[in-house]
This record gives sequence, C-alpha cells and structure tokens, in this order.
Amino acid sequence: MEFVKEFATFLHQKGIIKFGDFTLASGKHSSYYVDLRLVPSYPIEFRKMVKYLENQIGEDVGLDNFDSIVSVPTGGLVIASALAIETVKPLIYVRSKPKDYGTSKSVEGKIHDNMKVVMIDDVATTGGSVVNAVKSLKEVNISVKDAYVIVNRMEGADEALLELGVKMHSILNILQITEALFEQNLIGEDILEKVKKQINK
Repeated sequence: MEFVKEFATFLHQKGIIKFGDFTLASGKHSSYYVDLRLVPSYPIEFRKMVKYLENQIGEDVGLDNFDSIVSVPTGGLVIASALAIETVKPLIYVRSKPKDYGTSKSVEGKIHDNMKVVMIDDVATTGGSVVNAVKSLKEVNISVKDAYVIVNRMEGADEALLELGVKMHSILNILQITEALFEQNLIGEDILEKVKKQINK
C-alpha cells in the first residue's frame, strides 16, 4: 500500500489528477480528470510505476506464462513499451480501427495462433477500448485472460471484461487515490464524497 499512497500523492502534486467538473471523451461528466500521459515526463516515477506493474504481473500471472504484451494506442502503449523493455517481452498493439492502406491490419506486430498475451492500458472507465481490443485479438486467435490498468475509474470496466473471460487488475483505483489524498488532508471530504457518489460507493 505504500506505493499506492506515494503514487496517489505524486499524481495530485503534479496535476496529473485534477478535481472539479470535467466532460470526458464519452460525453459523460466527471468530478475528476486523470491524465496518465503526463507520467512519462517524470522518469523516476514512471520507472517506479512500470517496475510495480512488472512485479504485479509476475506475482499474478507469472512472466513465463504468456508470450507477448499487448496494448492499445496511445496512453497504454507508452506504458506497455516500457514494460516490454523491462521484461524483455515482445510487444504488439491493436489499432482502434484497421488502417485503410497497406495490409489493413488491426493488430500490429508479430503474432501467431493461440498466442497468450497480457493486455496493458493506462486508465479504465467502462472498458470500451480494451473490450474492442480483446475482440480484435480473438478474431486472430489470440488469447487474453488478464488485463492490467494503472487506474481503474470503477465505472464498469471489470464487469465488461469479465463477460469476455478477461480478469482486470489495476495498480490503484480512484477510491484508493481519493482516500489516500483525503487521509493526508490534500483534498476535502466534499471531493471524496463526490467521487464516491460518481462510482456509487
């Protein structure tokens, strides 16, 4: 839990998580906004995050029990690339839509039938982008059993992935982040309550 507290504090101090009233890409309103694309601008914290992710995957899945790391552009791909280098694992990625020139592939990288992969993304809300990626991978006979995200926004992604037989793991969720910040008096109770209301907790 020490990492969770430290990382939550770092996210808040650097403005990577902001509280207020935001409209998300989906059109939904949110009481906070988290932009993990800023994390690689802080290499020490970025490397700590990637190493923590590597250890989690090692404990849960075992680094020898899958063939490749897979991600979706763009947020998750930066994290997955760093992780692939750390673990010396091949990296593939799934386009949100196939390119309309060249080979028209939706999955980029070296693939083969019955490949076992671990999915990486930065943030999960409803799980839409990961769900679509898992479906694209199944079409080319690639098996995904585990997906890892850095922040789980706790708005349905776990359930959506479970329906496809994929277990979602997260380094931390929005409740852990806000509770850690509240305990350190970095945010007020009003913000904590707004976040709880948003995730119906």
